[in-house]
Amino acid sequence: MRDFLNELNPPQKEAVTHSEGPLLILAGAGSGKTRVLTYRIAYLVAEKLALPENILGVTFTNKAAGEMKERVANLLGVKSASIWLSTFHSFCARVLRQQGNLLGYSRSFSIYDEDDQTSLINQCIRQRDLPKQRFSAGIVLNKISSCKNVLIDWQSYHNLAHDYFEKRVAQLYQDYQTRLEKANALDFDDLIMLLVKLLQSKPEILTRLQERFAHILVDEYQDTNHAQYVLVNLLAGKTKNLAVVGDDDQSIYGWRGADLKNILDFERDYPDCKIIRLEQNYRSSQKILEVAWSVVRNNLSRKEKKLWTENQIGERARVLEVYDEKSEALAVVEKIRELRGKYNWSDYVILYRTNAQSRVLEQKLRDSGIPYVIVGGVRFYERKEIKDILAFLKILTNPRDDLSLKRILKTFGEGIGEKTFSALQALAQVKGITLYQALGEVESQRDLPSKAKRSIERIGSWIREFEQLRQRLPSDELTEKILERTGYLETLTSERTEESLSRAENLKELIVAIKEFRERAENGSLESFLEEVALITDIDQWDNTKEAVSLMTLHSAKGLEFSVVFMVGLEEGLFPLSRSLESVEQTEEERRLFYVGCTRAKHSLFLSYARTRSRFGQVFNLKSRFLDEIPEELLEVEKPEQKIWDRVEEMAEGDTGINPVLKIGSRIIHPNFGYGQVISKEGSGQNLRLTVIFRGGVKKRLLAKYADLEIVG
Repeated sequence: MRDFLNELNPPQKEAVTHSEGPLLILAGAGSGKTRVLTYRIAYLVAEKLALPENILGVTFTNKAAGEMKERVANLLGVKSASIWLSTFHSFCARVLRQQGNLLGYSRSFSIYDEDDQTSLINQCIRQRDLPKQRFSAGIVLNKISSCKNVLIDWQSYHNLAHDYFEKRVAQLYQDYQTRLEKANALDFDDLIMLLVKLLQSKPEILTRLQERFAHILVDEYQDTNHAQYVLVNLLAGKTKNLAVVGDDDQSIYGWRGADLKNILDFERDYPDCKIIRLEQNYRSSQKILEVAWSVVRNNLSRKEKKLWTENQIGERARVLEVYDEKSEALAVVEKIRELRGKYNWSDYVILYRTNAQSRVLEQKLRDSGIPYVIVGGVRFYERKEIKDILAFLKILTNPRDDLSLKRILKTFGEGIGEKTFSALQALAQVKGITLYQALGEVESQRDLPSKAKRSIERIGSWIREFEQLRQRLPSDELTEKILERTGYLETLTSERTEESLSRAENLKELIVAIKEFRERAENGSLESFLEEVALITDIDQWDNTKEAVSLMTLHSAKGLEFSVVFMVGLEEGLFPLSRSLESVEQTEEERRLFYVGCTRAKHSLFLSYARTRSRFGQVFNLKSRFLDEIPEELLEVEKPEQKIWDRVEEMAEGDTGINPVLKIGSRIIHPNFGYGQVISKEGSGQNLRLTVIFRGGVKKRLLAKYADLEIVG
């Protein structure tokens, strides 16, 4: 035990050896929080402060949970097997499979992913005949998710709804939830909300779990929403042995329900808590840390702390000032080429605020022959051919899953359209049977077309055959039989197009993935595999061993590190996003996102902005306020296209107005409107008029002789 305690710095050691009672660990970026979490678990077991089975550790991604399991196993060996280490959603699913019958769900319930949820809510919207523009699937699902995150069920939302929109959403929420229950299915948010509901309504189950988990550790506590906050506090309610690790400066998921107050107000919830700050950074150079801190320190909602490091001081962050997004992408490519001898391709990452920014970057990387991988593109398990086969596996585990059965009928049946499917649903309703059971009743239905009947009977026969095979075959071999029986793989292979062959390869990879899961997982059942697939994230699927430059949004980058980081698009309205400027809270979250981006870098940090960008037409930009918040001595400004700007300025100087140094591109300060940039000029002399864009994208036309402008650049 003493050996690995010697590997810790004093604050880390203090956090690891804290014995009992609530503990708040404020762990800055790169300060070794995973080490502290895993060493604390090992310490509790080694010092006999807790049995392995009495420890629960929860985090947000399978990747993080897997890393924790591996590290704990290395420290404790076989003793680690009975420790519960998982994501929030996996933990809830595991408990609900044991106790969900008390809420009306069988243990074989399905977990609907985003695609499934969208299909289901679209059915509800069509049934209500609501306008798609106002009631799009995304808008409605976002509202439902927001309700579930704060533990508002559809009955409660009906009482809260006031205007026309809210009342219609309340109806859709009810329809959606009714369809989920009928299908014995849960969405992501249900997993948390239903477990909270179960624990609040069944004190005996809550007591059992409280006694089971004498010590609870929560990773990334700043990312918890209200439902997760309630769940954690319920579980820790008896022993109060709750250790939470997080960094308020890295709270970047407010848009999906994360509540910053959970970590900021931890002392209010637990007045006797111990607070430990981990401020020594082991990742970045000192100057990179200073750049990040100089921006995030401007936030009001934060706990005071400042990262430091024994690493080298390092180089200044470099600001690339370019003309447009194409020039920006080219400048990034050129910098990667310049540094190529020092790093591998996988040491570089390009971070952007919105997915749309990746297109031009991809093009320039392709043109340059630089290998790259996008994190957050179409996920493997969201590809059509994969979901088509997964539908068979889902119906075998949950025969009430009508959504999966509908996919099978439409993909593998002939002559089955919406009319036939509706008739099948009506048959099931009249006879009081499931849709799956209705497949065996179609022979007697005269109003169904013969072709559709034959397809339905064939598919019903397949599923019954697969049910029998499931009893004696492992899940990967069962999947092979499904591909063989349906002829799906053979059809794709025989088409011999690039797309069909690629889809065929994906299906083969699915079999490999199922086999690997069966061999590595503690519970390698088909249900467990489908659960992991439903709860997988972008980062879980990212192969960090691939020798390629990574492209991803800033949100996807949290928890990762790279030798060289490019953060592009640092312009007002893009980063920070224009909609974030509507409130202080949203602006501060954008600032934390900038902090997260900076602290991914170990050695080199590049920040770029374009003076113009094509966004619904050519838009002239102001550089991001975040760049203005960084002291000049920490930055080195480069203008890769200085020649282009020289030409623009020469043209502007051709004017013979009252102020010959006022040019297109000049940065100015107006006594009323503040900081701005000249984007066009017309007239001259006493009649010189300027068009200036100010912070927040506000555009003004000014008569130069009365504007009282101060030129600052």
